[in-house]
Amino acid sequence: MSHRLKGSTLPLLFAALAMPAWGGASAQQQGSALDPITVTGSAPTDLTGLEEGPKIEGFISARGAETMQVTGEDGSVTPILVSPSTDIKSSGGFLGLNRTKLGADSLLNGLPVTVETLQWEGGLVASSVRFKNTNLATATMIQTGTAQRFGENETAIAENAAQTEALRGRVGDIDQYNIRGTTNVYFDTNKWNLTPAAESQLCAAAAQAQAMDNALLLVVGYTDAVGDEDYNQVLSERRAGKVVNHLQQKCGWAPYRMLTPTGMAEADPAADNSTPQGKAQNRRVAVNILVSKAVEGL
Repeated sequence: MSHRLKGSTLPLLFAALAMPAWGGASAQQQGSALDPITVTGSAPTDLTGLEEGPKIEGFISARGAETMQVTGEDGSVTPILVSPSTDIKSSGGFLGLNRTKLGADSLLNGLPVTVETLQWEGGLVASSVRFKNTNLATATMIQTGTAQRFGENETAIAENAAQTEALRGRVGDIDQYNIRGTTNVYFDTNKWNLTPAAESQLCAAAAQAQAMDNALLLVVGYTDAVGDEDYNQVLSERRAGKVVNHLQQKCGWAPYRMLTPTGMAEADPAADNSTPQGKAQNRRVAVNILVSKAVEGL
């Protein structure tokens, strides 16, 4: 059992989701994340003929009805309008999206993006927004997890109503998680079935989490670098789903204490993919035990 969560994607998204959202839309200006945004109008529906603006790269640190705030690697903050004509696309195979055009509801807090902009009334409006499907998967997972979608399993929640309501009240405003443990289970090439040893490890992880007050489980699947991205995305999701099913059906883990699982394909490798030993370490599913800092401080 390992007690670390590799890579920078999850900490970045957790930190970004902790930032407050802001509403409204209109002429935009550079400012700090805490500055109020003055709103005087709406985003244009027709972007034809507008002067080209700068390319903005960073992660979405706040969202409004027609706006998003992008924080750059250097800490700069840029508010940008999102128009009905903004071209929003992702790359990769998460949920079969495959570079199709997406709606503005896919622009989640914490999502790393590249934004092409146009000048509009002294501010910026996005002409296009691009991001990776693996990052969308992680942002979606955290977004739905922090929302604690308690309605997904009505029967289980009804049977555990008192516990569910207590948990809802105590984690509804989570802004950060403490990672209290990580268990990795491994898979053969192109396989997603669990070995008896992996099944035993998973139930041990569930028992460890069960001993902690208000612990949640976050399950993330991975592959090695063999095969194309779309195939590996599906394979990583199947591995994550297999682990979730075992935790719930065989280890007694309550569905409402599970953050939405995801597959990350070959992203965030644990070892060098150029060697057989490294590939074997990358064909894994990580089960992370999370407890909110807010809950631990109660």
